[in-house]
Amino acid sequence: MSFLRKRTFSLEPPERLKKLPPYLFVEVDRRKRELIAKGKDVIDLGVGDPDLPTHAFIIDELARAARDPRNHRYALDAGLPELRETFVRWFEGRFHVKLDPKEEVLPLIGSKEGLAHLPLAILNPGDVSLVPDPCYPVYKSATHLAGGVPHLMPLLESNGFLPDYSAIDAAALEKARLLFLNYPNNPTSAVATREFFADSVKFAQEHGILLAQDAAYAEMTYDGYVAPSILEIEGAKEVSVEFHSLSKTFNMTGWRIGFAVGNREALRLLAKVKSNIDSGIFQAVQLAGKAALEKGAQALRESLTIYKKRRDLFVSGLNQIGWNVPLPKATFYVWIPVPPGYTSQELGLKLLEEAQIVVTPGNGFGPNGEGYVRVSLTNAETRLEEALRRIEKIHPRHPRHGN
Repeated sequence: MSFLRKRTFSLEPPERLKKLPPYLFVEVDRRKRELIAKGKDVIDLGVGDPDLPTHAFIIDELARAARDPRNHRYALDAGLPELRETFVRWFEGRFHVKLDPKEEVLPLIGSKEGLAHLPLAILNPGDVSLVPDPCYPVYKSATHLAGGVPHLMPLLESNGFLPDYSAIDAAALEKARLLFLNYPNNPTSAVATREFFADSVKFAQEHGILLAQDAAYAEMTYDGYVAPSILEIEGAKEVSVEFHSLSKTFNMTGWRIGFAVGNREALRLLAKVKSNIDSGIFQAVQLAGKAALEKGAQALRESLTIYKKRRDLFVSGLNQIGWNVPLPKATFYVWIPVPPGYTSQELGLKLLEEAQIVVTPGNGFGPNGEGYVRVSLTNAETRLEEALRRIEKIHPRHPRHGN
């Protein structure tokens, strides 16, 4: 006879999942689907996913490599040697920083994957990660999943949307082991100077913190601005890793390929986590990514020309209506201050209900995103022009512009 108590089957979420913030856009998504089902013409300016197709020469290389049986087996976790060498050559040409292809470069299944696994490689339960606010949500969620504690660093317009290290709580700083940065920034489109990166490296050195710089938008810049790498700063390799992505640069979001560079011990620990979770990037995708970096300079320039035209059109159109919107120097996002009389969520719902336009409320990126909405320029100019007409129709001009 068994005396074991029979338990009722249950799938109650574990504590680490309970700590993840709720998805704030459920109602917006629900109404979007309802409107589309009713035949409404919805303009989605919320998704940060390029509408431009992957360039033909990259697709051709994928097709060629996919037909080679040698690429049908498990990929090497550390990536093909020729891919790592390509990353090294590209990085030196772009940033004038030399890297060891064996120990200072790690291919990733998209930079998000690397960013999400980094806290598992670095944090012990209860350790703190310093997270910008607002931010790309993976920094917070990955910290929670690793058993860490995110400590938010406000990004304020008054400080150029850069964190103020002097304002960090001393108790949190004592427990901090990881610092996330993201410049050019999502969602604010803010950019960082070499001087700020130098201050950040010094801060990380003084407090024994690993600095993780998310550079996914480093190649999406305008008006002569060129984004620096944090590894250009003297001593940065001692405390820093930087994450790069081919997703936005070459319209390859669905392909899932990126890479991390920098501190070799941090990359070794990240590689150890990855070797227990994934089996590497499909080799045909690796070879297509190699082709993108080697041959994609002109294709990137063409994409940036398109995004710049969209940026100029949309920002000038909003400002003519009477909205006070700065012209971003980087990314394909516009971080829009909410006009008086609305919260971020209220403006997002108004645009959806009355104009059938989807934007992302800023508070979805963190408490300090309140008062803003994010627009993605991943729509053709004709659609952006239509969006402007709809916005002007439902939102009266500012008095200084007349009616």
